[in-house]
Amino acid sequence: MEPGSFNATTEWVLSHGYFLMFIGMLVWGPPITAAGAFGAAINYFNIWIVFLLSLTSNLLGDVIFYAIGYWGREEFILKYGKYIGITKPRLKVSQKLLTENIGKAMTISKLVPLLALPGLVMAGLVKVPLRPYVWWAVVIALPSTLVYLVLGYYFGTIYDTLERYLHLGGAVVAALILLFVIFAHYTRRVSKHMEKEHGGHDED
Repeated sequence: MEPGSFNATTEWVLSHGYFLMFIGMLVWGPPITAAGAFGAAINYFNIWIVFLLSLTSNLLGDVIFYAIGYWGREEFILKYGKYIGITKPRLKVSQKLLTENIGKAMTISKLVPLLALPGLVMAGLVKVPLRPYVWWAVVIALPSTLVYLVLGYYFGTIYDTLERYLHLGGAVVAALILLFVIFAHYTRRVSKHMEKEHGGHDED
């Protein structure tokens, strides 16, 4: 099944129950979550079960990608990872960011379109400790899960329209976060440069 309209997705979810809903969430995530929540709104599902299934599928996907990087051979991943954006230069940048601020790195990876898969695999590849990785995965997954639950539960009939605006909003937020990271990095470098110059003048 490939989600099309919200109505088609909802019909599929209602006819297949919790188990296949969970499998669908692993692959397509948000639209299946919203459809399950809409099913809860019409008393077909339990909203708490839908929430737990959605959150678990989100976290399970993150752990699977992490495991691929952690236990995979670096040469193999770099050889074929280039097709999904994993390269040596990006790996070096990711390693530095993941080491200095794992929360910022994972937030960028999860929010910026097309960065989730390579970003999470690289987190495993550079051996980020599992505990903080899972912690930040939960922190990031909770609000996104709740957003799609609310969308499906209260606004299921106009989900298709709202989802387009939500994706647009997510792209804007991701762009702002990326700009902030670049600005913070540039400011830090300028500050260090000025400190060196100032220190050099003081010695004179």
